Amino acid sequence: MKNLGNLLKQAQKMQGEMAKIQEKLAETIVTGQAGGGMVEITMDGKQVVRRVRIDPEVVNKEDVELLEDIIAAAFNDAQKKVQNMTQESLSKLTGGLNLPGGLNLPF
Repeated sequence: MKNLGNLLKQAQKMQGEMAKIQEKLAETIVTGQAGGGMVEITMDGKQVVRRVRIDPEVVNKEDVELLEDIIAAAFNDAQKKVQNMTQESLSKLTGGLNLPGGLNLPF
């Protein structure tokens, strides 16, 4: 039973550390870019878009599809940065353990 008590204490400690990581990630801001920086999307650690900046030179009503593609690429770049940052933070917490992907941690 002593081992079970220690295991519960470790789980509580890890839960507290996870909460701290979630708070830190939520406050972290990343910027994704595409089109040589002509489109920038700023996103927080919860993957909420905070800002979109589009260089007026990329706006061409004759080629809206190009602008759409650049915006999508900038969004994907920002999202990938958040995911990498999250994975890095979780890896530090779990000591490099590979947790199953379906857990959707930390959010």
